[in-house]
Amino acid sequence: MTSPATDAPPLLRMRGIDKTYPGVRALRGVDLDLRAGEVLALIGENGAGKSTLIKILGGAIAADGGRIDVDGRPVQLRGPTAAQRAGVSIIYQEFNLVPALTARENIFLGQEPRRLSWLPVAREHRRSQELFARIGVAIDPETPCRNLTVAQQQVVEIAKALSRQARVVVMDEPSAALSPRETAHLFAVIRELQSQGIGLIYISHRLSEIFEIADRVMVLRDGAHVATRPIGELTRERIIEMMVGRTLDTEFPKQRVAVGPPRLVVRDLRRGRAVRGVSFEVRRGEVLALTGLVGAGRTETARLIFAADRAESGEVSLDGRTLRLRSPRDAIAAGICLLTEDRKSQGLVLGRSVQENFGLPNMNRFAPRGFLHLRREAAALDGYIEQMQIKLAGRGQTAGTLSGGNQQKVVLAKWLERNAEVVIFDEPTRGIDVGAKYEIYVLMNRLAAQGKAVLMISSELPEVLGMSDRILVMHEGRITGEINDVARATQEQIMELAVQ
Repeated sequence: MTSPATDAPPLLRMRGIDKTYPGVRALRGVDLDLRAGEVLALIGENGAGKSTLIKILGGAIAADGGRIDVDGRPVQLRGPTAAQRAGVSIIYQEFNLVPALTARENIFLGQEPRRLSWLPVAREHRRSQELFARIGVAIDPETPCRNLTVAQQQVVEIAKALSRQARVVVMDEPSAALSPRETAHLFAVIRELQSQGIGLIYISHRLSEIFEIADRVMVLRDGAHVATRPIGELTRERIIEMMVGRTLDTEFPKQRVAVGPPRLVVRDLRRGRAVRGVSFEVRRGEVLALTGLVGAGRTETARLIFAADRAESGEVSLDGRTLRLRSPRDAIAAGICLLTEDRKSQGLVLGRSVQENFGLPNMNRFAPRGFLHLRREAAALDGYIEQMQIKLAGRGQTAGTLSGGNQQKVVLAKWLERNAEVVIFDEPTRGIDVGAKYEIYVLMNRLAAQGKAVLMISSELPEVLGMSDRILVMHEGRITGEINDVARATQEQIMELAVQ
């Protein structure tokens, strides 16, 4: 890793950054320094203020107070264009690309000649190739972005930043949708950018990545700057303690309960090449982990069980009774619920309130005769808000304005109220902080102790090993292995089964 000069003046300096929303002080006089050629990891729980700070840096929102200097000169970031002119580029988790346009067109979108003239296509093509070569990748500039992998789209975003002469690049959860191999390649790209003197702010909830790629770590908590430390001075436990403000006894609070007879039984489930003859069972009180590489068919299997997709063949049974599931409505009525991998597009109606989202799958309880009992619904929701420590301004807050961890808690709350017998978690902790993860793990334990059947789909191997009673591994639509002795299992053992 390239080590930045510790005595050099900061490339980026933010001082006393304040931001207040109605009822919430999002940032409290936050200071940040970033050196040229440095990777600064910016971490904190959901709602700690990371996104607000980055949106201010990117010109998306205005700070209420504070000062920002780039290369020692004060800058006024009144909009994204001003930020780009100052040399700041933000690569958000949801890419800002037009799928129908080519990689070249996306890179130079907004940089077209001001005068009426032909677009310099040949020059843009050549420049795109130069940018990709500078990053160390080979992508055809004329490929539509919709035909690129997620990792390639990320490279296009980086090339777009470099085309605007970015000196400061912010990456928000850049590895969230990447495979381990793609993540390793991303790190190689980051190191190449470091060698060119570019300063990077890296936001991630994956602490293992922080130790691999960061030079220093900056922690935010409740809108305040807790500390900034060199990575060599920190341990995983110390980072978690700074983030949550308390010591966690263990990162994975798994509780063993007596495992009973099978509850959910899946037999020979098939759909094209995505799911090819999958069979397994989840027992009473068991947390069964289903893991594998991206594209292995895990999510597709969950969607078939939940009847979100139609199976070509196969059978799903619950407590010895074969289910005839034609839609998610049937699955919910039968006692099966699914916390989707993409909570924003599939788990919540972002434009509606928390209370409305909570009530949607529970209309039979809150509106039994067609008339909605708002007080009953509100009282039930209040119980979960207190029990699960959901941070929100009120029941009427729009779901889309919550942090990722609190969004996940709302999704879980609506299913807990449904009292489902089978709970399928698809990547339950993706994009949420360690404190919220811990609380979700505790809820998993509670469900298992109640005799529910819990199916946990996860790409996080420490999570798989830390929270499951049994592990199934998938590869190319098939189950390629089963691990019963989880206490003795290793990540290497899982990966061997995942790449067969």
